[in-house]
Order: sequence, then structure tokens, then C-alpha cells
Amino acid sequence: MAHGLDAVGLVLARPARMLGFEPFFMELIGGIEESLAAEGRSLLLHVVPDHDAEIRTYRRWGEGKLVDAVVVVNIALEDARLDVLGEIGIPTVVVGGPRPDLPFANVWIDNAQAMRTAVTHLVGLGHRRLARVSGPRHLAHTQARTDAFMGECARLGAHGAVVEGDYGEESGTRATRALLGRGTPPSAIIYDNDVMAVAGLGVAHEMDIAVPERLSLLAWDDSALCRLSHPALSAMSLDVHAMGVQVADCVLNLLASGTVRSYTAPLPRLVARGTTTTAPPADG
Repeated sequence: MAHGLDAVGLVLARPARMLGFEPFFMELIGGIEESLAAEGRSLLLHVVPDHDAEIRTYRRWGEGKLVDAVVVVNIALEDARLDVLGEIGIPTVVVGGPRPDLPFANVWIDNAQAMRTAVTHLVGLGHRRLARVSGPRHLAHTQARTDAFMGECARLGAHGAVVEGDYGEESGTRATRALLGRGTPPSAIIYDNDVMAVAGLGVAHEMDIAVPERLSLLAWDDSALCRLSHPALSAMSLDVHAMGVQVADCVLNLLASGTVRSYTAPLPRLVARGTTTTAPPADG
């Protein structure tokens, strides 16, 4: 990864130890690097503990002219990073913002429509008590998914419950235990990432709850973790590597033309595997 011009910056605000357990970012980075390399550019990746450190990195990059552009991920509902980047003037591409009409070049994912697809599928299998283990609630895509989840449950006459996680294994375990320990537990759970879903599957095994006969599980962002779990996890599958290529193309277009464009990523598709089936009789 290069320093200096012909470099595009990406800052990830999260514990470095978590990256090895998050296939999403590894696949996204691979797609970005593949497309940038074809144009003689490199990706400068920096991992920091929080958004304050991320903002300091942007200021340092801007002052030193160390990058030609930056890619920003995990947009918050109120995001000071975007204000700072507008002030600094570094060309910016936003990934997964709350809407496609941002004043920044962006790659937009219709998380709400994807969530409606997931809920409709599970209700179509007879599930009437659904739960969602979400990512951090301050993130724009988390809120979009949660709003769509609750709205679609209400529209279809199902009961929906949401427990917040942080994408990590421990939070997936904790949230699943809390949900399954309720007097009327859900018969289907949707997780905001693969790591939490695998953790949830482990909890079901520990509690001797048969998956999928008594409990259906659906992960977001398909990965090898989903395919290799037992049973294999059903998932909302997004080609994250291809989206990374799309992000890089958005960056290259911005640098070449100065034109702010919005790209729409393909909708995630539902891949049914071994963890989803018709609801148990008590829920149907």
C-alpha cells in the first residue's frame, strides 16, 4: 500500500483485532485494490480506534497531501467526518450512506428494500415472531434496516423485536441468549452480519434448540463463515468484492472528471440454506 499521490485513503475505525473476523471489509478492500491497481493507484489503509482518530487522520492526510481521495464507510446518522472532509476539500466517496442524493460521490445500497425482502421471505414461511440482532444503532444503514424490519413486520401482521449488537461474536451470543430466554422467543432471527449469526447458531446448539426446525436464522452479508457453518447459514448475499470494484470506479470517475455521481450497488439476494424453513406449529 502506497503513501503519497496516486494513493486513495481508507480509514477503518474499529479494533484492529476485529478485522480478521470481518470478511466484509477484507472483501471490500480486495475489490477496491483490484480496480485501483489496474489504473496504477494504490490503497492506503489505516486502522484507528474511533472516529476522533479517524478525523485526525483525514486532517493529516489533507495537510500533507498524502492521498488523492478518501473512501468513507459506516456512515452515522449525524456524521462529523463528512463535515470535516468537506472543509478539508479531499475528494470523497461515501459507501452505504443513508440516501443516494448526498453532496458526495457515493455507492448506495438499498438496505431497506433488502430487509423487506428478508422479512417477507420469513413471514412467507409462516413465521410470526421475528427478531433482529442489529449493528450499532447510530449507523445510517442500521437505522434503515431497523425501520424497514419493523415496518414490514407491522405490514404483514408479524411481531418484530430488535436487539443491538456491535458485529462481534460476543454481542451476537449475548443478544441471541437474551432473545431466546424470553417467555415468547422468536421463531426466526435476522443478524446484521455473519459473525453474529454464527455466534447465534452456537447459542441455539448450546440451548438444544433445533435449527431450523424450531428456530430459523438468517445472516447478512454472505461469506465463507455462512457456507461452512453447520447447518450452513441462509444469508442475504451481497457480492462485496464487486461492490469494492464499484467503489474504486466511483473514486476514479471523481478524480478524472470532478463530477459527483451516485452509484447503486445491486440488491443483496436471499440465499436459502440449512438454517431457514417453515415456522414451527406454535408460530404458524
